Amino acid sequence: MSERIQVTKSNGVADVKLVRSDKMNALDDAMFSALIETSEALAKDRSVRCVVLSGEGRAFCAGLDMGNFGKMAEGGSSGSPGGRSPLAERTHGIANRAQQAVWGWHDLPVPVIAAVHGVALGGGFQVMLGSDIRIVHPETKLSVMEIKWGLVPDMAGTAIMKHLCRDDILRELTYTGRIFSGADAQSYGFATEVSDKPYERAMELATTIASKNPDAIRANKKIFNSVRQMSDGDALMQESVLQDEIIGSKNQIEAVMAELEKRPAAFSDK
Repeated sequence: MSERIQVTKSNGVADVKLVRSDKMNALDDAMFSALIETSEALAKDRSVRCVVLSGEGRAFCAGLDMGNFGKMAEGGSSGSPGGRSPLAERTHGIANRAQQAVWGWHDLPVPVIAAVHGVALGGGFQVMLGSDIRIVHPETKLSVMEIKWGLVPDMAGTAIMKHLCRDDILRELTYTGRIFSGADAQSYGFATEVSDKPYERAMELATTIASKNPDAIRANKKIFNSVRQMSDGDALMQESVLQDEIIGSKNQIEAVMAELEKRPAAFSDK
């Protein structure tokens, strides 16, 4: 994992960096494995209350490593010697391996903030989309680039993009592979905000989130990840059930007391 991703934890914030900077953090097999393994490890760590996901060097992530496209050009179906396995095979719950590199962050029990600069192209753009909040430098170059290689976006991007972007804009970007800016990304709905210092802004926001009741933050993420697929009745029931679990709990009482006493809260990770 350390060859592709480095994780530093402090005050409830996990600072996760893609560190293949000599290749603009492009996605090779080792990077796919690192993304999945890191998200799985953080999901089990109760001390983590928020995650910042960024790229070291000149870029967030340049997308799929060019060597992978060379292998595609060599041909071979999934049933031929040395061919790939069918992508329809589910290897990680509802996802396949490539999708899990993105969906693992979407499904993480705590908020994930992406700090994006340089480029976020193709698969790199989809990795960005796995986060809850996306802070993007205004001059970042982004693209739904798969059509350039005769492909469709297949790293969970379509499941996420449909909730963020107007349908006709999403179709145009996907059909053309056009490169657009961080400023455009905000207007399209992909970027939460633009910042000249996306990493610093992401860490600031993560620190704020990590200072809140972690039980309520986890419940909020659970609500937002599931509510779109629910009927109104089920959505109302879900918020009631989760609120019943939180009201009167140790961390909720601590949140009230800290507010009344005007002091930083001391929450439990258990």
